[in-house]
Amino acid sequence: MSETSIVSTDVRAMIDRLIAFDTTSRNSNLDLIHDVRDYLKDLGVESHLTFDDEGRKANLYATLGPTDRGGIALSGHTDVVPIDGQDWSSDPWTVTEREGRLHGRGTCDMKSFIAIALAYAPRFLERGLKTPIHLCLSYDEEIGCMGVPRLLNFLASQPVRPIGCVVGEPTDMKVITGHKGKLSCRCDVRGFEAHSSLAPTAVNAVQAAAHAVVHLDAMAARKAAEGPFDHDYDVPHTTVHVGTIQGGTAMNIVPADCNFEFEFRHLPQDDPKALLAEVVDFTRREIEPGMQARVPGTGFTWTETSYLPGLDIASDSDLVTMVKSLAGANATGKVAFGTEAGLFSGSGIPAVICGPGSIEQAHKPDEFVSLEQLALCVRFMDRLLDRVGES
Repeated sequence: MSETSIVSTDVRAMIDRLIAFDTTSRNSNLDLIHDVRDYLKDLGVESHLTFDDEGRKANLYATLGPTDRGGIALSGHTDVVPIDGQDWSSDPWTVTEREGRLHGRGTCDMKSFIAIALAYAPRFLERGLKTPIHLCLSYDEEIGCMGVPRLLNFLASQPVRPIGCVVGEPTDMKVITGHKGKLSCRCDVRGFEAHSSLAPTAVNAVQAAAHAVVHLDAMAARKAAEGPFDHDYDVPHTTVHVGTIQGGTAMNIVPADCNFEFEFRHLPQDDPKALLAEVVDFTRREIEPGMQARVPGTGFTWTETSYLPGLDIASDSDLVTMVKSLAGANATGKVAFGTEAGLFSGSGIPAVICGPGSIEQAHKPDEFVSLEQLALCVRFMDRLLDRVGES
């Protein structure tokens, strides 16, 4: 049987349907969410929506089958990254099939997994379920997993929660049991402005920031040399990265302001808050006293802009054993990129990652998922149906 025949008409139609919604993170995702809600309602399934502060975006949670017991959650984010400045060969919001691949924004990351789960909803309901399937659709994953915490807060108030979760990020349908966490921060440096000919009377915010950045670089070198290490990752240690720095207005003005943004991508066993505390303590001991001796009120302000916990689930856990059997996999792996699985796990819902497509195709022009990968995901759903179905 060919991959094309395994990817049935209803699966392909659902992929087309979801890709057509421009759910770039800067946009609302409500049109897609309402469409899914109405689709499930026509099947007799009620959905619960949790909204962002402005009411422009929502998560969706729905249960197929019995509601008096916990089941398996199938989770995915509905937002996609922008197409701005990318050279696409076809309309990003219309699925185009070429050479055994489906091209379109979100085909890989990660609407195809969601589409297959939704296309299987009628099959789950027709079979009847002894173990429920929970559908979790979230917003704003691409800008820091901002949406799913609200869904998890809702679940925390419910008498029944999922007993396990599969996050369908693109992993080539490999079973992923771990990923790094990420703490992103911004530092604002307050100096004191003066003409550059009078530099000793001023406080140079750019130079003060540079001292802090050099310390972060030294921390990165220490982590690379001393660990801790986990060689299941491509980069086996915690990394420290400064991504942006801005400050100053002209060469002949001592800059009064500077800011920089940085991140810790940390192994699950490493504490990013301790790493942040280290650099904050360094500036307070080594930089701020000299600044404030010259001009009181100068110094550093630190802001945590986002935090995503790491994932580390035992490879012999019941959930991992089950998902390996569903995926037809003998091994597990770990990935450097972060996902919502860490948040599910942190809330007490064990989670693994397994979905169609490769992260190497995500976020690029002409993003695609192969029909072969979709066929593997379809087989995964077939096995799940056999496992949780009544007969």
